[in-house]
Amino acid sequence: MWLTKSSVGRKVVMSVTGLFLILFITFHAVMNAVALVSMDAYEAICHFLGANWYALAGTAVIAAGVVLHIVYALWLTIQNRKARGNDRYAVNKRPKSVEWASQNMLALGIFVLCFMALHLVQFWAKMQLPEIQERYLGDYSVTVMGGQEAILAAFSCPWTLPIYLVGFAALWFHLTHGIWSAFQSVGTSNNVWLPRWKAISCWWATIVCALFAIEAIVFTIMACGCC
Repeated sequence: MWLTKSSVGRKVVMSVTGLFLILFITFHAVMNAVALVSMDAYEAICHFLGANWYALAGTAVIAAGVVLHIVYALWLTIQNRKARGNDRYAVNKRPKSVEWASQNMLALGIFVLCFMALHLVQFWAKMQLPEIQERYLGDYSVTVMGGQEAILAAFSCPWTLPIYLVGFAALWFHLTHGIWSAFQSVGTSNNVWLPRWKAISCWWATIVCALFAIEAIVFTIMACGCC
């Protein structure tokens, strides 16, 4: 099959899954911003995105996208290192501003993955997972946290904010290179659009990661105020 046997096909799969995950990350940042304005509205969104079938279907799609992105990223990295050392993307001349990010996409991706695992333990494992156990498995011994409760519990830990800020920095580097590289891999880049995609990548990554950082700082202040 072209998507698995061809290196171009593998790049397309990784790029498409990456762009899909970027949309989810953007939605997640905007959703969290609701909590800064109204915690009641945030709780309503969390309830809507609980263990209902549509939320579970969405979670499964996101998980599949993450797995595919990771598998194909590792596959391409191994393939490219065998063929061209550490040169992972079909770009011969990289601007110095993205050189470090482009050469460390795998390391950045692994760090972001570890950060995501921590985030899942702090939130998904205490919100949607126990709701699934309660609703579909009949396990009523679990405790289902609300959105505000999970936020306060996570950010009351003194190490949460520093780890999150470092995680957002790694995500920023990953996105600044990953977005424009993804558009290039799916054939929507040329001499005119490549500089535009790079600018869009930088602005998009900066806005999303800055929003995440602001949210984390505010949530930490809220958690400290409730101590």
